Amino acid sequence: MPLSAFLLALGAAFVHALWNLLIARARDPEAATAVALLTAVVVFAPVVALRWELEPEAWPYVAASSALELVYFALLGAAYRRAELSVVYPLARGGAPVLVLVVGALALGAETTAGQALGVCLVGVGVLLVRGLRRPAGSTGIFFGLAIACSIAAYTLVDDEGIQYANAITYLELVLVAPAIGYALGVAGLKGRSALRSELKPATVMAGLGMLAAYGLVLAALARAEAAPVAAVRETSVVIATVGAALFLHERVGPSRLAGAVLVAVGVALLGF
Repeated sequence: MPLSAFLLALGAAFVHALWNLLIARARDPEAATAVALLTAVVVFAPVVALRWELEPEAWPYVAASSALELVYFALLGAAYRRAELSVVYPLARGGAPVLVLVVGALALGAETTAGQALGVCLVGVGVLLVRGLRRPAGSTGIFFGLAIACSIAAYTLVDDEGIQYANAITYLELVLVAPAIGYALGVAGLKGRSALRSELKPATVMAGLGMLAAYGLVLAALARAEAAPVAAVRETSVVIATVGAALFLHERVGPSRLAGAVLVAVGVALLGF
């Protein structure tokens, strides 16, 4: 793996962890998620206009993925208002690849390797450590983490097919437009437009830009290296986010939870290979 690809993938991990930390740190994570998502869509629009490439066959996948992304962002905002990021993030990021692998093997007939089986085991042990053995984390964080993992796995399976009919930039923008508008309208309807205005802050805008930057860095890394090592490095975001939760959100991240996050990252890396 070239050094440039490694640094780009590592940068993507840091940025992805950062925008999640910024959302979780907001006074109103749900409104902050809505503002960040709108920022990402608006900023990305000119780039998409210059790089537009879409076949008609992509639209059913865009529609399905948009619905799943709306669920994902709604769960994410709700999770960060009610639960600790150091529980939600590792469960969500670690559980999704396992679900994709299981569905691929059982429903789609995909082959699995011994390394992937080991990866599933490591993720499972890591999740138990994140959850806590002696003093389990609250059920709210566990529920949201697993629910978010399901939504990620679902839109990943859809996107794996849909991306064949469009370039990545066009596809991503189209998938995010409806969730961005729909979620913002939902937050405004429930909390009032003032909730959105109150979260229109530099940190929230930075979170929106981070959504774009993380994706762009991954694409740049993939242009220089194979997908497996890029995905492996990218999953260090699980550890980065957990450490960040302790440093910036003042969550109680003990050795057990941190070790669990590391195991989740290693397990997901093995799944990528």
